[in-house]
Amino acid sequence: MIIGEFCDVYPPQLDGVGTVVDAYCSTFTALGDTCYYIAPAAPDPTKRTYPVLTYDSIRVPKEAYHFGLPETDLAFQKALRAIQLDVVHAHSPFSAGHFGAAEAFRRRVPLVATFHSKYYDDFLKKTGSEALAKLGVKLVVGFYEKCDEVWAVNEATGQVLRDYGYAGEVHVMPNGTNLWYPTDDDRAAAEERFGLKGKQVFLFVGQHNFKKNTRHILEAVKLYSKSHGDFRMVFAGQGPDAAAMKKLASSLGVDGVTEFVGHIMDRSVIMGLYARADLLVFPSLYDNAPMVVREAAAAGTPALLIRGSCAAEGVEDGVNGFLCGDSPEEIAACMARVKAEGEAVGKKARETIPLAWDTVIRQARGRYEALAEKYRTGELSRKSDWFFSLADRATEWWNSLDL
Repeated sequence: MIIGEFCDVYPPQLDGVGTVVDAYCSTFTALGDTCYYIAPAAPDPTKRTYPVLTYDSIRVPKEAYHFGLPETDLAFQKALRAIQLDVVHAHSPFSAGHFGAAEAFRRRVPLVATFHSKYYDDFLKKTGSEALAKLGVKLVVGFYEKCDEVWAVNEATGQVLRDYGYAGEVHVMPNGTNLWYPTDDDRAAAEERFGLKGKQVFLFVGQHNFKKNTRHILEAVKLYSKSHGDFRMVFAGQGPDAAAMKKLASSLGVDGVTEFVGHIMDRSVIMGLYARADLLVFPSLYDNAPMVVREAAAAGTPALLIRGSCAAEGVEDGVNGFLCGDSPEEIAACMARVKAEGEAVGKKARETIPLAWDTVIRQARGRYEALAEKYRTGELSRKSDWFFSLADRATEWWNSLDL
């Protein structure tokens, strides 16, 4: 199959969604399909194992992201026009998703979309207005209603989309991870690189953003430090609140036990750090099915999650992870359990949480093929509405030009 994965982020500005798309493209390619990563252009020094199409973009002020301008990039339009896509998969209901949807409508091929994020939270934070946030969610739901099939990364995430007002069917397509078994040398390398010898290590990996509940992590570290001294809280990643997090650590008096190591692109390095950590501390209420929980589990490291959160789906307290309430006090108390329980819980996490990307992608391919077959037989035909009809006609006119 020839597949277009449309995403609003591209390396090195990878968030969880971008990491998923990267895994889709690399795994599909390894299995013999042709899978394009299609996204706004960003500086990426890494050579990819799969084909990439990027289009003009502008840097979003005060953010690591780039806003894509696919409609104005003539070279990109010409390159895309030469590809016979069998399926379009949108990983965003915004610029990339709408452009991908217009391509699916023009080509009369299946349009799949994955619901990844809690968009209401993002809209509310950006606008400060509940009315505008609700309007934004209504537009998001409208996008998914135009798709042939909608996926969510777990049941809880699908329920978020239904709570937004989406009434259609949602298929669960879980995230995977690359299975990995760390050696003593991997742990020793991470220990040496980050100065962790002889320390109990707590780890956060992800975007440095207070919406990830990082404030509660630092407040919990302060409480934990009152009775524990020989430990480190390591933050790996980047984000808009990185400087504010460092300032908060200093104001709380825990800068001596916290380390901010920045964004780590090398998988062997980050996996070694997972393996050396005693616990992944990830109390985010924003994330749905975080990749970091699966990556840590693949390294035999359990995660601390908030009880009842989307991220905690499939995790049982004291069995394959640690669950607690959303307060610094409960997070600190949960951290204190790790010395006694962490090794056994981490072993169970490795046995029960990671799902190989090969398995996930074969499931995804089956759904792609089923949709494509329904188009070939006429069981499914392209839906139409004013927005996509307009986009369809505009795209056909644009592509008719000899550019």
